[in-house]
Amino acid sequence: MVDLIHLGAGHVAAAAVLILVNGLLSLWLGLGVERRLAIASVRTVVQLLVLGYVLVPVFAWDSPWLVLGLGLVMTVLAGREAVKRSDHAYRGIQWAAFTSLLVGCGATALLGTSVIIGVEPWWEPQYLVPLLGMVLGNALTGISIGLERCLVLLDEQRGRVEGLLAFGATWWEAARPVAAESLRVAMIPILNSMSVVGLVTIPGMMTGQLLAGSPPEQAARYQMIIMFMIAGSVALGSVVAILWTVRAMFDDQHRLRAERIWRR
Repeated sequence: MVDLIHLGAGHVAAAAVLILVNGLLSLWLGLGVERRLAIASVRTVVQLLVLGYVLVPVFAWDSPWLVLGLGLVMTVLAGREAVKRSDHAYRGIQWAAFTSLLVGCGATALLGTSVIIGVEPWWEPQYLVPLLGMVLGNALTGISIGLERCLVLLDEQRGRVEGLLAFGATWWEAARPVAAESLRVAMIPILNSMSVVGLVTIPGMMTGQLLAGSPPEQAARYQMIIMFMIAGSVALGSVVAILWTVRAMFDDQHRLRAERIWRR
């Protein structure tokens, strides 16, 4: 195996030229995204640098409380990002996103380290932190899409839902088709990724292990586990978020309160 090549600031600067090309294309075609592209690029550099420095003491001190604290901060930030991506919102959506990510991703990451991979101890930062980061990054996308779809359908199909309620349906019977459609939409990104993995794409986990010199078959097995963990976290997290949202849109008398939904 070839030794891992050490990368410096010059390598990063060379890669940043590709971002400059994107900016020039935006200016040429009048896309208007050059400012957002510049901000996103700066945030990428700063956030990854900060993460690198934060992980040094986390890995060195080997404390379960420090690892869990970092995981909680990551989950809070992921919840905020999931809500920001939705054009519709309601009071309490932040808690819905955070709780769904905590349940879906937290349970999946702990199951992955302690049971599936068998890490000892289960909170080993070398495994738990990157695994949690990967499932959070993918789950927040699915949850955000599911929340947006759920709120849009409840608003657009208000007449149908209220008609079912008028005929004696409970809030769940009236909203179940909305919840089912929202969950289906939330699962689409991960299903698409699973369909092309290994054929069109080599995902980040496998790429990192290959660059680090791991045997290809081991890298492939790790990636299989990651993909299944991501699918599980998206499904579990989306179910929690969508059910929470659907219930929040009805009062105790099983009346739809669509006025609780607002558009950003």
